[in-house]
Amino acid sequence: MTSTSTPPGLARFNVLEEHAALAALHEACASTAWARRLLAARPYATPDALYYASDAAMADLSPADLAEAMAGHPPIGRPKPGDPTSAREQSGMAGAAEALKAEMLELNLAYQEKFGHVFLICATGRSGEEMRDAVKERIGNAPEQEREIVRTELGKINRIRLARLVAEDA
Repeated sequence: MTSTSTPPGLARFNVLEEHAALAALHEACASTAWARRLLAARPYATPDALYYASDAAMADLSPADLAEAMAGHPPIGRPKPGDPTSAREQSGMAGAAEALKAEMLELNLAYQEKFGHVFLICATGRSGEEMRDAVKERIGNAPEQEREIVRTELGKINRIRLARLVAEDA
């Protein structure tokens, strides 16, 4: 028998007071425009409906909105202190050799100097070496191309974070 009921975490999100829902969305993505668009489309019948709304909102972000979203992410290899989400997502760098961490710091700085923002990648499940190789590859991109790659990576991160939000039972 297949249940058509809304998962408990999603049902709870659907009925949160606006300020609490906005705060929950800001935990997933720092873009106010993205969060407001998702908030305005509540209630969501399924997690997929929420993910599709997230993807659509991400696709429509202006360059300024995208910059706001990126500003909420720490550099790879330097998760926000005391932030379990940041530490979990960047766990591939946690056990990396000091030489790799130092190389990543240099690459992060070079990337930030070129593009004006942190190197952003969906780090979940990636090793330190994979992230290093990605920044080396992407640093040669044109700014417009890199902005669209970042938009895609942010979308992946948002989906992971939203899945965690709607899966919560308490």
